[in-house]
Amino acid sequence: MIRGKHQEFNDGVVKIYSVADESELGEAPAPNLTLKCVLRFKRRTVGVKRYWAAKQENVQADQLLRVAGLASVSTQDIAVVDGVQYRIQQVQYPEEAQPAVMDLTLERMEQVYGIG
Repeated sequence: MIRGKHQEFNDGVVKIYSVADESELGEAPAPNLTLKCVLRFKRRTVGVKRYWAAKQENVQADQLLRVAGLASVSTQDIAVVDGVQYRIQQVQYPEEAQPAVMDLTLERMEQVYGIG
């Protein structure tokens, strides 16, 4: 059996939010964030390959975080690190890591949501 590389998540905390429309029926949409989970993370380097792959898709890869693997986190969610909101552009599940982890590619948001 091949042993995976032990993972540590001691660089900080990321809060994962889902986006929900809290407007009344017939009113203009009022998107708001609802907390899904809080995860510790390890900051990783956005490599040249990942950076240029993102650029080709007109995406800015501002941060790359490794967190514990959860199936409930998706590219529809918003990540908040140190009070700054990021759109989750990609979720990857590296197979070699134990315990199961995921890498989140984040793009800093210009227009932010209210947090409810």
